[in-house]
Amino acid sequence: MKPKCPGNPLERYSSRREFFYVGLLGGLGLTLPGFLQKQAAGAQKFYETKEGVAKSVIHIFLPGGMAHQESFDPKPLAPSEYRGPFGAIDTKLPGVQFGELMKMTAQVADKMTIIRSMTHGEAAHERGTHNMFTGYRPSPAVEYPSIGSVISHELGSKNNLPPYVCIPQVPNEYANSGYLSSAFGPFALGADPAEGGFKVRDLNLPDGVSDERFHRRQSLLYTVDQHFRSMEESDALDSMDAFYQHAYKLISSQQAREAFHLEAEPAKLRDEYGRTQAGQRMILARRLVEAGVRFVSLTAGGWDHHDNIKGGIQQQMPPTDQAIAALIRDLDQRGLLDSTLVMVTSEFGRTPKINPTGGRDHWPRVFSTMLAGGGVKSGFVYGSSDALGGEPENDPVTVADLATTVYHQIGINADKELMAPGNRPIEICENGRVIDEILAKKA
Repeated sequence: MKPKCPGNPLERYSSRREFFYVGLLGGLGLTLPGFLQKQAAGAQKFYETKEGVAKSVIHIFLPGGMAHQESFDPKPLAPSEYRGPFGAIDTKLPGVQFGELMKMTAQVADKMTIIRSMTHGEAAHERGTHNMFTGYRPSPAVEYPSIGSVISHELGSKNNLPPYVCIPQVPNEYANSGYLSSAFGPFALGADPAEGGFKVRDLNLPDGVSDERFHRRQSLLYTVDQHFRSMEESDALDSMDAFYQHAYKLISSQQAREAFHLEAEPAKLRDEYGRTQAGQRMILARRLVEAGVRFVSLTAGGWDHHDNIKGGIQQQMPPTDQAIAALIRDLDQRGLLDSTLVMVTSEFGRTPKINPTGGRDHWPRVFSTMLAGGGVKSGFVYGSSDALGGEPENDPVTVADLATTVYHQIGINADKELMAPGNRPIEICENGRVIDEILAKKA
């Protein structure tokens, strides 16, 4: 259900399925394009009344289930079969250690909050991923929207940019719009910024198409679209119309095109992030939130290390560690960290004990999440796991708690009800609480 603008005298006619009232609108002195322009202006005003500490969110998802023992919650005093193949290193926080291959992230630990007591009950990849992207356990009765889609629905676009972007593609089916209109789904780049000659799919005009021809095509498509609308009504048409509008705004806006122009970044800074998938995805994410994208979702690496976790972590951790540290430093130096919430998650952790093939298996009972910026505390550890990394020892945090806190920081009340098919009201996030203990106190 799309948000309606308070105080709009034309609100009852704001549905795109009620454009046969065009005669009435004409009587009020508004042409149909004029009406749409006024409606868009009202919507923007409505969006801007939303206030949150964070203006944007960057969600870095580590698919496969990153081992908390080899990252944010090492157990150097545990027996070797629990401790694993790596040691621990000191961070900038006294008494706080990370896994020994997180050398760069350890140096910016004073700018983040680590949650060491995340917990849920889903040991399957798909179900755990659903949890982390929606804040809900999977249900056969409801297709829940992702956090990014809810933010898109509630806050709308800014600076002609899509409010929700996935780098490089939609990572899984749970990153989509669920029961919300597909108009609130993610904009996927279709290309990886780490690849040579990176160019966002469909963002530039085809060869031989001038601006004049482009706008002529837009006008023709609008006329044809209205003809078919007179014969058929559906959410798919509404969503496609919204897609076209977003696409035209993207293609015709120099500011929007520049947001995706990764080559504009200094070579030295791109090197600091690392010329890797993780590094180039994260620098593009920073560029997008700087331009006005509300929610950026990206993946880095693969962390399903049932076998040879030593080799897997040695391969995956260094580029991810470098990129995360560079992102936090870069945001901080640009004055963007306070208004950008960076979130590093995985669908679950790994078993406390190393298995016979030198790996760790799925373990949702306790794992770690990192948050930085966006109004959370700097240099803080919340919750803990037990001595072997098997259960929360204190302050357990649910996925609903995490999602509710993210929504709160960006200015969305998670208790608000949205309408699912059949006019069924569903809370944005149910049974979660804002984790006040990790939030920075306002001056």
